Amino acid sequence: MTPARRAADKFRRLYGRAPRGVWSAPGRVNLIGEHTDYNDGYVLPFALPFRIAVAAAPRADGLLAATTVGDDGFPQRAAPVRVAELTPGLVGGWAAYPSGVAWVLRDQGFTSGANLVITGDVPAGAGLSSSHALQCAVALALLGLAGARPGKAGAPTLTEVAGWVQRSENDFVGVPTGLLDQTASLCCVESHALFLDVRSGVQEQVPFDAAAHGLDVLVIDTRAKHSLANSAYGERRRDCERAAKLLGVAALRDADTLTRLPDDLLPLARHVVTENERVLRTVAMLRDGALADIGPTLTASHRSLRDDYRVSCPELDLAVDAAVGAGALGARMTGGGFGGSAIALVPVDRRAQVCDAVLSAYVERSLPSPRLFRAVPSAGAGRDH
Repeated sequence: MTPARRAADKFRRLYGRAPRGVWSAPGRVNLIGEHTDYNDGYVLPFALPFRIAVAAAPRADGLLAATTVGDDGFPQRAAPVRVAELTPGLVGGWAAYPSGVAWVLRDQGFTSGANLVITGDVPAGAGLSSSHALQCAVALALLGLAGARPGKAGAPTLTEVAGWVQRSENDFVGVPTGLLDQTASLCCVESHALFLDVRSGVQEQVPFDAAAHGLDVLVIDTRAKHSLANSAYGERRRDCERAAKLLGVAALRDADTLTRLPDDLLPLARHVVTENERVLRTVAMLRDGALADIGPTLTASHRSLRDDYRVSCPELDLAVDAAVGAGALGARMTGGGFGGSAIALVPVDRRAQVCDAVLSAYVERSLPSPRLFRAVPSAGAGRDH
């Protein structure tokens, strides 16, 4: 059963009636362009087939009542909150995510009370943006209940919605994320990667059909859980802002020389500058249909994230090294880091040996077995029914 059908079914069980509608949003893989989004740089994500779905119906009393349903089928209800009284710090835990979206949309004049039932199959804690998929699905659901479908006259654009979701996470949840994940979840299309210039907002859908080229993108969920709110993510972002200020530029995207930076900031800035170059190089190869040629650039990105930006971890390094050693054309960590997932570009005829090599490497080091699956570029967020 799809997440959308499960959400609708559980809504009927909980409320005794059908929801007004069901909206869903996907997780994402970032092919390349890590920690560049909050530096006004370039990113290249694509959407996964895994989704978070929200079944929703309006309430007349101004309360937001959110319920999640896990794999065990049991609902977890958050205490209802009055939308008019939402303020940062009022709601904690998982309920802060839908509440933060309602808080932002309230200020835009789009929402009041609602019943929400949330379910999905995006692996949590895997660096595949399950929290942003949840927020984007909630945003579309609340906008849908208000009769504001993005793209219609008088409704916000998907780009505007992405900015609102970012604000909800930055200012309500308290996690200083950039715009990559929200934009990917909302704007990606099937069989393409989304080339986004974060500063200008310009988007290009770049063809990325790996299967047609005899390739797979293999996701390796290391099961090393991470939480950006409790990691060094915020510290890295502040250091990038400090480096840009020392260089006299608006953002590290604009840096043309790094010689004036102190030793503690130089590696971070070097990663951002070189990662932007790697995104542009990758996009050029994809435009030329040279998908197999991007492998070394992916691996170079991982080395930079590991050595310069210092956001990798032993589990991610092991996944990358084992995959490349077994025949992957390239591999890198994906997502914020400090755990989560890696990706590997693998010829289809080497997929089994790469999977076996990665699993064996984890067994040899007595680590929990990672979860491996193919990542197929899929559709972005929308209404299911």
